[in-house]
Amino acid sequence: MADTLYLLVLFPFIGFLVNGLGGRWLSGKQSGLVASLAVAGSFLIGAQLFLGLLARPEDNRRLVQTLFTWLPVGELNIHVTYVFDPLAAIMVLVITGVGLLIHIYSIGYMRDDPGIRRYFAYLNLFTFMMLNLVLSDSLVLLFMGWEGVGLCSYLLIGFWFSDAAKARAGMKAFVVNRIGDAGFLIAMIMIFDRFGTLSMADISWLAPGAGIDTTFITTVTLLMFVGAVGKSAQVPLYVWLPDAMAGPTPVSALIHAATMVTAGVYLVARNSALFALAPITMGIIAAIGTITALLAAIIAITQTDIKKVLAYSTISQLGYMFIALGVGAFSAAIFHLMTHAFFKALLFLGAGSVIHGMGDEQDLRKMGRLRQLMPTTFMTMTIGALAIAGLPGLAGFFSKDEILWSAFNSSGGISWIWLVGLATAGLTAFYMARMLFLTFFGERRWAEGVKPHESPSVMTVPLIILAFLSIVGGYAGVPEALGGHNALHHFLAPLMATFQASGEASQAANHPLELLLMLLSTGVVLVAAYYAYRFFVQQPGLPETAAGKFPQLYRLSNRRFYVDEIYALLIIRPFRALADLLWKWIDVRIIDNLVNLAGRTTERLGGALRLMQSGLIQHYASLLLLGVVFILLAVAMG
Repeated sequence: MADTLYLLVLFPFIGFLVNGLGGRWLSGKQSGLVASLAVAGSFLIGAQLFLGLLARPEDNRRLVQTLFTWLPVGELNIHVTYVFDPLAAIMVLVITGVGLLIHIYSIGYMRDDPGIRRYFAYLNLFTFMMLNLVLSDSLVLLFMGWEGVGLCSYLLIGFWFSDAAKARAGMKAFVVNRIGDAGFLIAMIMIFDRFGTLSMADISWLAPGAGIDTTFITTVTLLMFVGAVGKSAQVPLYVWLPDAMAGPTPVSALIHAATMVTAGVYLVARNSALFALAPITMGIIAAIGTITALLAAIIAITQTDIKKVLAYSTISQLGYMFIALGVGAFSAAIFHLMTHAFFKALLFLGAGSVIHGMGDEQDLRKMGRLRQLMPTTFMTMTIGALAIAGLPGLAGFFSKDEILWSAFNSSGGISWIWLVGLATAGLTAFYMARMLFLTFFGERRWAEGVKPHESPSVMTVPLIILAFLSIVGGYAGVPEALGGHNALHHFLAPLMATFQASGEASQAANHPLELLLMLLSTGVVLVAAYYAYRFFVQQPGLPETAAGKFPQLYRLSNRRFYVDEIYALLIIRPFRALADLLWKWIDVRIIDNLVNLAGRTTERLGGALRLMQSGLIQHYASLLLLGVVFILLAVAMG
């Protein structure tokens, strides 16, 4: 079985080559079919390997394939080695399964775009890079995939690069992620210096018994976490993700659900053996996740662009995942990553269906009463919204409440992390209900000439499949308190280190309390949804009244707490001023003048010497005669 691992990454790469090099001979539909078949091939191989993994004993669920030696440099020998274990299996199935549905959806969504072949080439390259990231055994190969998804995000966010704003959004994503990547790169250098290897399997085996000092392990894990903060859009490096909405909507679904933003969560979970040795780092991770979850949820409440609401929703949900990582509930973070992929892909593709049916309109204030005109989109998006809100029985309920229980249990009771997580659950239900009500209920607010309509089946069928997954996906991790076996946790447990503050180790200790907390979070969700219904359906004038009573709070949320403006004032403008200074004074006045001085000096010396090279024979004869006379006089004078 291990001999087929390379096929997982080969198929998308072939799709990229076919569309990238031979796309001019393909129609848009053929290009989409090639790209979809490439990802389908990887999904089928991944599903086969996953079933084979399940048939193996728990202590032997690891497939390894080494293809060749990539970098033999002294003591550093980097092999292209792929590993398929329970964690990689879940990631591969999410990337290829959800990614396949996004590819199919894109055939309809991008049908009339002149750059469709380039689009599908980039999409396949994105999948190829992400699969390299999650299958790699080496931090170096993982970093190649890490940088690869950064490149692809730049290409796809700025896909419509003729629009300056969209091009800037792509550049913003690229630059902000380089900040995090620098931290990750330094961490790799430190790890190699200490362990003499960059194999994550070897590092996980060596680290617990290596007697590592606290300063080293804290520094290394914090640097790795800086990389994760950039990729997974956490405070303070989250600002690129809302602007990533500049790309085509299926790209947003791919980035938010199946690829790039999950990379940071995966990095921490994959290296849990290192992070479990760094309690200071773990506390920082939990704190950053908590702050991010709350901040993004507050911002999402007042956004009017349907895609921006979902973008801040993603940032908030990623915050939940980092809360789980920070309290040592590594498998709970991966569980929420998986369920989030289902309902977030559904919500983004549903938003794309609304935008498609509304003639590219994205403003929630210009929608309303669309449920009869877009029944499939309405039903599927409702399921996605209920799932992310955490309605019992849907996928998000199981994974979200496992995180809340882990946060509560790890601190031995009520803590600020648990309280903020609970409040964020209520805010999530409120802004998701708001989005649904403004889109599908109330009075029609669209402009004259707009003719809303349902999307074609190539777009609605993926919505239906994702809606189904958003319902059943959570049953892979039903907790023991609800009569389940928490199968996903046990599937991942052999790979995840145990952190001393982890709530996972004792989750079964108090089932009645766990059930009580589930009821409490469900009550918070239902109350928040009711108030959204009251504000945006029963009394649609209430939001404006509330904004008038609390204008400062409304403005803070609507203007996203002025974070971009603060960054522009404190970072971008000073650096730009410094760059102008270096350019105008150092570069132009000093360096350019020095170079010009050298040129002018050479030119003047050449001009003087040129007087001796007239090209006239009589001048040369005269000079020769003068020279002879001079020599004779010198000899005569002794």
